[in-house]
Parts: sequence; structure tokens; C-alpha cells
Amino acid sequence: MSRWIIALIIFSVVIFALEFYAFQALKAITKNKLIKGVWIISAIAIYAYFLYVLYITPRSAGQTNTFQLAAGFMITFLIPKLFLVIIMFGEDVFRVFRKGYSWVSPGVTADFESRRIFIAKIALGLAAIPFAAFIYGIIQGRYNYKVLKYQLTFDDLPEAFDGFKITQISDIHSGSFTSKEKIQYGVDLINQQETDLMLFTGDLVNNMATEMDDWIDMFKTLDAPFGKFSVLGNHDYGDYVEWDSPEAKVRNFQAVKDLHPKIGFDLLLDEHRYIEKNGQRLALIGVENWGKGFNQAGDLQKASANVSKDDFKILMTHDPSHWEYQVKADDFNYHLTLSGHTHGLQMGIEIPGWFKWSPSQYIYKQWAGLYQEFGRYINVNRGFGYHAFPGRVGIWPEVTVIELKKGVKNG
Repeated sequence: MSRWIIALIIFSVVIFALEFYAFQALKAITKNKLIKGVWIISAIAIYAYFLYVLYITPRSAGQTNTFQLAAGFMITFLIPKLFLVIIMFGEDVFRVFRKGYSWVSPGVTADFESRRIFIAKIALGLAAIPFAAFIYGIIQGRYNYKVLKYQLTFDDLPEAFDGFKITQISDIHSGSFTSKEKIQYGVDLINQQETDLMLFTGDLVNNMATEMDDWIDMFKTLDAPFGKFSVLGNHDYGDYVEWDSPEAKVRNFQAVKDLHPKIGFDLLLDEHRYIEKNGQRLALIGVENWGKGFNQAGDLQKASANVSKDDFKILMTHDPSHWEYQVKADDFNYHLTLSGHTHGLQMGIEIPGWFKWSPSQYIYKQWAGLYQEFGRYINVNRGFGYHAFPGRVGIWPEVTVIELKKGVKNG
């Protein structure tokens, strides 16, 4: 029996158990056969559609828009039911203990049926909140671009760069795009920042260079007077699809690298450039993808060769785990690191300046926003595009603007 069939069986058993348990909440509050029938038919249709799309999509195609839509529908209907299961399971645990207590205390009675109906209504009401949020995330959330601005102060910043502004974008994932109007709005928003330097921190495509074909003319309009620079992300290597031959994968990788100059970006492959202003300079260092546990192509030492320890340094590296494991404590002193990769898992809860949560934080220590350790900073951009799930819930697509200031160092 193949691994795929075993995985399908396990998936089916888990989903059936989840759906059966969630269905009990509906049964508790209505006896209407039409409503219950619509619930069951909808569930069957969504899972059947997902499995059908999964079956007909060849691995050589990667995550197509059709696959992402099918996955999006499944997630949208599945996660709210997890809320139902958690609440109803808690109610069942309570009922077991309450019933046991009534056995040892015969005088104690409880209306279990009324309580279960009440709890079921609450559970369904709460489940409606994430359901509505995921629907919004698919329709509008993936285009809900936010500009996040930071001002960072360094005592060793060259004076010529006091007030110098950098725009960071990341994780374009052009293979997921469906709306030229919405993406044009995002590109225009980037240009409206009118910053000095533009930096892109990887994942231009999902897998294939051809995914960018329809978007080249749009993205080459991005403009910054001190230049546009980029690095590769893990998806740019074509590692997540099957290729007809190793040579085909190599050709695609070269085509992805060739896309960067087509949209006006200088791709740094374990290299550095100096940005000069009024006779002073800062070092811009870009590495290939380096991720903890996979695809460690980046060579920080090679990229930093001939850069002085005393230079003010900005490092572009796609995966923030690189900063955690190799960069932040390096006495070579990389002042500011810019990363992306996590997308903030495209779902979570953020109240600016007060609260931030996403399942992504259980995978990455630095998963969204600005962090500081050892007097050095990393900004993890939440990404411009989206991947796998065709939407964003609470973790919005991001354009980052960082202003460098000379003075007493923050913190």
C-alpha cells in the first residue's frame, strides 16, 4: 500500500470523526432535515472537490490557483468546525463529571438536554466568527495591503544616511496572483512611499519562472533613486515540484534568476554592494536562501568577503531562522537584517502595539515585524503575496518602510 493511500485513509478517518462530532452541535439545536442535509452535502462536496483537485493536479504543476482555491474552501469550512469540536468536547467532559457527581449525590439534578442545546448555540455562534473571517480573507484580505513604518537609530550610521529610507517587500509569489487590478494597487502603494532604496527579500514565484510572465511590466515600474536589490527565497529554487529532468530544473532556476534584472532588481547571490551617498557608504549584503534544516544554500562569509567590520551593514536573507542561528550573535555586526518567508502563516490576530499572535510563532522565533537582540535588528516582512491558502486573516500583506537615523542607539 502506497504512502499516498495510507495518508488518504488517515486523513479521511480524522475528517470523518471531526465532522461527525461537529454535526452533533447542529443536531442539538434543530431537527430540520433540510438544514442537516445541506450541512452534510456541503461537507461532502468540499472534501470531494479538494481530493479531486489534488488527484488531477500533477506534481509538475505545483500549487495551481485551482488547488489553492480548493484548499482555501476546505480550510474555511474546517477550522470553524474545530471550534465546535473543542467547545462540545468540553461540554461532554463536564456532563461526564456532573453525571458522576449526581450518582454519589442523588439529590443533585441537572437538565443536561437544555444545557447541551444552549452550549451548542454558543458553539455555532462562535464558529461563525472564524468562518466569516476566512471568507473575508479570501475575498479581500489577501489584498488588504498595509504600510508599516519604523525608525531605527544607530550611533555608527554614516551621517550622509541620516534620514535614509528603505522600502522592503518580500514573498511576491506571483504564481498565486489572480487580479491585475488589485496587484497594480499594491505596486502603486509601494511607489507612493518614495523611499531611497528598495529591497526585495525573496520568493518571486511559487515554483516556475513562467508564473511571472504576466507581471513583469507591472513590477518593473517600481522605482527607487539609490537602486533596487533582491535575493532568492526557498520557492525560487523549484524544489516543490517534479521536473521532467534535472536539466529542466536547472533551466527554470536560471530563468528565475534572469527575472530579477527584467524587473529592474540587482540580484545578490552571496554578494554585496556598496550604497554611496555624499562620499560615505553602507554595505548591502545579500545571501542565497538559508533555512534551518533545509536548503542552506546561502554563504554569509562569501557574501561578506571584502566588507569591513567597521562598515554599516544591511543584510538581506530570506529566512529569519538564518538570523537566529548564524547572524544575530556574529561579532562581524550585521546592523540590520531584512527577511520574509513566514507570511505570519497568513492568519492570526494583531492589535498594533498591544497584541500579536499566530501559529507561525510556534515555528519561528522571529515571525513577523521588528525584533532586536545584541543591539542588532531584524525585520520579518509578512509578505506581499500569498501561498497555499488563497487569503489572509488578521495578518495582512505588508510593505515595510524603515528610516535610518543617526544618534543614540534605540534600546
